[in-house]
Amino acid sequence: MSDLLFRKETSDKDRRDKHKRDEVISQRIYKLFKYLITNRTIYGSLMVILLWYILHYLLQSAVVPSPHQTIYHFLMIFPNTLIIHLISSLGRIIAALLISLFFGVIFGLLLGMNKHFDSLFTPIVYILYPIPKIAFLPVLMILLGLGNLPKIILITIIIIFQIIVTTRDAVKGLSIELFYSVQSLGMNKLQIYQHMIIPAILPKILTSLRISVGTSVAVLFFAENFAARYGIGYFIMNSWSTVDYLGMFSGILALSIMGLSLFKLIDFMENKLCAWVSVS
Repeated sequence: MSDLLFRKETSDKDRRDKHKRDEVISQRIYKLFKYLITNRTIYGSLMVILLWYILHYLLQSAVVPSPHQTIYHFLMIFPNTLIIHLISSLGRIIAALLISLFFGVIFGLLLGMNKHFDSLFTPIVYILYPIPKIAFLPVLMILLGLGNLPKIILITIIIIFQIIVTTRDAVKGLSIELFYSVQSLGMNKLQIYQHMIIPAILPKILTSLRISVGTSVAVLFFAENFAARYGIGYFIMNSWSTVDYLGMFSGILALSIMGLSLFKLIDFMENKLCAWVSVS
């Protein structure tokens, strides 16, 4: 009789322990699922991979390899081959973005703060802005050679207009009462720029920079197809010409990761430099 009671108690204890383990596992699965859903980057990546799988199985073609094959091939060629092309492309984009940001913000501030300067140069900016400047790549290559410089200049002259127009419009959008307020505090011109104008327009400048990243990646892909030996654009088209579709999609994956990383870097800068935007 005591043996039966002991076995029953042991069995009940085992069931309770199993039930607790199942609850712990269920909670961990729920937390993981919640994290995957609430993290927008991971959620977006999973949705893209899902659509990629659907496209792969619908087409049943080697032209669109599966995501797991592409990721495996990407990891295999990244340390020795792909990283060289990625560094070359990243250097060109960062150089063009920094040049555009520096000169674009300065010129946009001049347009926004000086009426005579604005009336003189804004019509020129508005005429030049919509011109498809990517067609000037052959001219730049003739004048500046076949190296990195014409590609960097091409990206710069395309995205700098976005930053100029955004900066100018952001300054124009500031209320005149704000200028009266800071002037009543006795601030000089440098302090007005430092404590009012730059903080006020910085979120819009970063938004313009975020848009410029997408534009610069697209322009870079085009520019690296001409007179280039290194770069993600060159690598993708070279893989396509040699019917290496896994290599081609690995290059596309590298280009996407590079663009996403630049986006995340700008988000990080916005959170640090414009904390009030996140709070609001």
